Amino acid sequence: MTQQLRAGDPAPALTLTDHEGREVDLAGLRGRRVIVYFYPKAFTPGCTSEACDFRDNLASLESLGYTVLGVSADDEQTLARFAEEHALPYRLLSDPESATARAWGAWGEKSVGGETRVGPLRSTFVVDEQGRIASAEYDVQAQGHVARLREQLAA
Repeated sequence: MTQQLRAGDPAPALTLTDHEGREVDLAGLRGRRVIVYFYPKAFTPGCTSEACDFRDNLASLESLGYTVLGVSADDEQTLARFAEEHALPYRLLSDPESATARAWGAWGEKSVGGETRVGPLRSTFVVDEQGRIASAEYDVQAQGHVARLREQLAA
């Protein structure tokens, strides 16, 4: 398992390509508040539910001043289909080697169908305007997660 981030830590580098083939560099978003969520795999039930939940709550998150970025190991073409099929209006980033997931601590052991596996961990990070981690949440349960996050951010 990789080292987990905590509030106050500097956000690790994040430079990835999105589902439209455009490079996204977190450093270029300095001065803005950003939600970075890592999910295991596009088109799976939990990941689809979480992605659509972010979609359905995007206006309220943006009204609070947040930009949303989703990150998975899926390739750009898969992410493009995922975004189109589910009308996802925010940027989905491809981390094919999971190097960014590892740097953010979003990689480790998890239980899948009663088996222990190593892979991406569903995780959500809030990055402040200075590029520091404002909050880090690991082993996120997809259902109801975005509503809880929105309440936390609005407080």
